[in-house]
Amino acid sequence: MYQALYRKYRPRTFSEVSGQPHITKTLQNQLLEGRISHAYLFTGSRGTGKTSCAKILAKAVNCLHPQNGDPCNECEVCKGIEAGAIMDVLEMDAASNNGVNDIRDIREKVEYTPSSAKYRVYIIDEVHMLSAGAFNALLKTLEEPPAHAIFILATTEVHKLPATILSRCQRFDFGRIPPEAIAARLAWICGQEDMTISNEAALLIARLADGGLRDAVSLLDVCASAAREITEETVISAAGIAGRDHLFELWGYIEQRDAAGALRCVDRLHKASCDMGRLCEELISHLRNLMLCKTLGDVTELIVCPASELERLQQQAAGMTLPAVLHGMDALENCLRAMKQGAARRPAMESALLKLASPELDVTPEALLRRIDALEGRLRAAGAPPTGVGAEEPPEKESKASLEKSEAASPAPAPNAALSEPAGMDFPLDLPDPPPPQDPPALVTSPAGEPEQEPAPVPLWPEILAVVKETSPMIYAFLNDSAAYEKNGVLFIDAPNQSFRKLINESKSHREAIKAAALQVTGKSYKLGPYRRPAAPQEKAPDPLRQAVDRMKAAGVDVEIS
Repeated sequence: MYQALYRKYRPRTFSEVSGQPHITKTLQNQLLEGRISHAYLFTGSRGTGKTSCAKILAKAVNCLHPQNGDPCNECEVCKGIEAGAIMDVLEMDAASNNGVNDIRDIREKVEYTPSSAKYRVYIIDEVHMLSAGAFNALLKTLEEPPAHAIFILATTEVHKLPATILSRCQRFDFGRIPPEAIAARLAWICGQEDMTISNEAALLIARLADGGLRDAVSLLDVCASAAREITEETVISAAGIAGRDHLFELWGYIEQRDAAGALRCVDRLHKASCDMGRLCEELISHLRNLMLCKTLGDVTELIVCPASELERLQQQAAGMTLPAVLHGMDALENCLRAMKQGAARRPAMESALLKLASPELDVTPEALLRRIDALEGRLRAAGAPPTGVGAEEPPEKESKASLEKSEAASPAPAPNAALSEPAGMDFPLDLPDPPPPQDPPALVTSPAGEPEQEPAPVPLWPEILAVVKETSPMIYAFLNDSAAYEKNGVLFIDAPNQSFRKLINESKSHREAIKAAALQVTGKSYKLGPYRRPAAPQEKAPDPLRQAVDRMKAAGVDVEIS
């Protein structure tokens, strides 16, 4: 009978375990020094060597002729443990034996001395599946077991174990095996099986296995059924990672704002028996790859795909913006969540794609930021300076010079103006205000001779604050008891908190959060400015001579001032 490769080439000594030297070396030293613990906990993701190390440890502590901490695999005890003929080594799957009675059976038998080995070893795999009662039944035995008993617990979800169990075990964390170590092990197995494998194919299998050697060897077994000379093309065909053209086509329609094309593509895939939930997950993964290509330089280690597909990803990412990618990921994740809650799959998918192709139909903050970014892109193409999302910050020296230049070129503000419009930036630097005149006019007139209107309060300011509270709670904390006024397309904020102005001056993202909230509530795009209350008119100092004359007249003295 054919034996699967992952079973045939399971490690038999600590030196054969791949990618876990920090664990194997520690266990070997404990065996050499005789510092064997009564309870071990092996935790980590699947296929990283937990059960293999547990079986090797069970053989090593009972081996009649150990070699540098490794079992000899030649004595009667080692062969009996491998064949499952030694009753002193018990392996239990807690996924199917998770009741109190199963643990009670262990408690009753653990007191008996070993019959043919030095130690009674209990390997409990997937120990997190035990019930609360079973954990309680195991606790006392695990704390004070007999001298001849060793417990080895293995789990992939260590966070589900009670703290009382964790504190009584020596814990070893198995990390994901590096792709290079997996590729080396695959090459060695191919040499044993008279097969050949290219370095590119071995690394692709390693990246597909996501750090699990068992998954990598299983995929190698599938590839060996197709060809004895394993190449990258063999792995692509066996793993089923070919045929992702529909993802590039579908997102291409979204980028072109072609909603009809996207819906026709979904219809074609649906007729080909494509599951809409699976399509949504694949498109989210596709957007994740685009996000990495857009953000990072070298993504070879982060994206598992052939070189030709990676080149297509980089080309598609070059023609899009991060706000569009993030909007797509958020919309599709909401769609997938709705599907899992019982929503009709195809209508939910079509609705999500329609909103992505026509962001004006979506009122979420991500859609608004995407629209703002697209608008700023058109402004930049027309020669206007960038000011919002995605715009590059000018160098510090240039920004200061442009600010001084704009202040010098702009006319002096009206003496009694209660607010100041920014010059070159939304919130100006905190510069000292000019001193008010002695006799301010009652009303400032514009250059055309018409009276200048007072700023009007913004009635929807509470609704804007509610949106800010949802998107940026920190900014909302600085806006408590604030008010806002509107004039000439500028939103002037009157905040009692004196730190608010400094916070907005120093952070462009905070200004964008307030502007996005105002746009969502009012539909208007505002600039921001600080509201300055008008200075109270100064009263004239009383005339000392007039005061003296008044006092003399009050006393009945006839005084005449010439």
